[in-house]
Amino acid sequence: MNPLSAISPVDGRYHTLTSELSGYFSEAALIRYRLRVEIEYLIALSEWPIPGLPPVDHAELLALRDLYTQFSLDDAQVVKEKEKVTNHDVKALEYFLKDKIAGTPLEPMKEFIHFGLTSQDINNTAFPLAIKEAMEKIYVPLIHEVVDRLAVLAAEWDDIPMLSRTHGQPASPTRLGKEIRVFVERLNNQLSLLAQIPFSAKFGGATGNFNAHIVAYPEVDWKAFADRFVDQQLGLSRLQVTTQIEHYDNLCALFDALKRINNVLIDLNRDCWTYISMEYFKQQIKEGEIGSSAMPHKVNPIDFENSEGNLGMANAIFEHLSAKLPISRLQRDLTDSTVLRNVGVPFAHTLIAFKSLLKGLNKLLVNKEVISADLENNWSVVAEAIQTVLRREGVENPYEQLKALTRTHRTIDESAIREFIDSLALSDRLKERLKSITPSNYTGI
Repeated sequence: MNPLSAISPVDGRYHTLTSELSGYFSEAALIRYRLRVEIEYLIALSEWPIPGLPPVDHAELLALRDLYTQFSLDDAQVVKEKEKVTNHDVKALEYFLKDKIAGTPLEPMKEFIHFGLTSQDINNTAFPLAIKEAMEKIYVPLIHEVVDRLAVLAAEWDDIPMLSRTHGQPASPTRLGKEIRVFVERLNNQLSLLAQIPFSAKFGGATGNFNAHIVAYPEVDWKAFADRFVDQQLGLSRLQVTTQIEHYDNLCALFDALKRINNVLIDLNRDCWTYISMEYFKQQIKEGEIGSSAMPHKVNPIDFENSEGNLGMANAIFEHLSAKLPISRLQRDLTDSTVLRNVGVPFAHTLIAFKSLLKGLNKLLVNKEVISADLENNWSVVAEAIQTVLRREGVENPYEQLKALTRTHRTIDESAIREFIDSLALSDRLKERLKSITPSNYTGI
């Protein structure tokens, strides 16, 4: 597909940023994951054992697994051609697999392909398997790259004093590195919660009760079989009591966790954008880049804006997924199917956002002159320090005295503060201590 003809920007304009997700969330990837489940199920049946079903020998097992490890776009196209006839995607895959083992030593097993299963036994293992592996191989490494970059910047900027702003107004000074470290802690806390969410799967037949399995082989412990197959062979966590479909509660918890992480990053993007607008940060200029088509002087914070916008898109879709998927009429309706097919889209927007954020962070240059000047122009922020010490010394109404000083139209600079301190009935030693407090060193711990 030519990216210029794509409807969605995740496959068009941003194709180079999102193409690695294709192996997990494309139509071909979904078919491959379904095929993987069907084949591993057939192998598991032969190994359990099931009466009358011979074990698959090693060479045959490798040949079976090659069908999904070597799965190609041509194979996917064959399945899609069969779907045109069956009008059923999973049944088309079943016929594809039967064709593949026809004329091989495995042909006697062909009727055990999809044995006793409903389509959702395949879908509700294939989707979580794809999501799990995309999380492990793409999402987690990239979000850790973001966190690690923030940690490096926090360490580099630890000793840079900076004026705080609460409610948009000058407030007690802080340090630039500490303010970045806030986001490191927030993200690490959310990643710890994320890691606790299991990748759940449903596997139990047409209505979750193994009806067909038990009527065919009543002597087999199908619950134990399914637990072993899903938990050990697929590496997922089998839900014990379900309808025809998974209830998706844990998947929705995953989406909600990803939303929270994205919200933290939206907050970070907006702070970086604001610091750039205040000229606390400058941005490295790349030769030939245009900031504005009309104003030659501009270098716009587009990376942070792009990241914020894509995080918002991701969250909107994650929100719909987590609100929709847990709701299904009676034992099953089909509304989850078309919705779940979009699961790669919010991951794509998230990927774009992470990469844009990293690009923006790597372009930041601290403008110490502006940061220092802002501190110097806001001596009134040391009023908190002075009134607190005066409270300790038992001075009457220190808050009110500092309020009267700092809320006048008079410029509050270093000399105004020193003049106020000299007017107090305090020891010379304490006065000197108070005079040593400046906007640049009143930064706490």
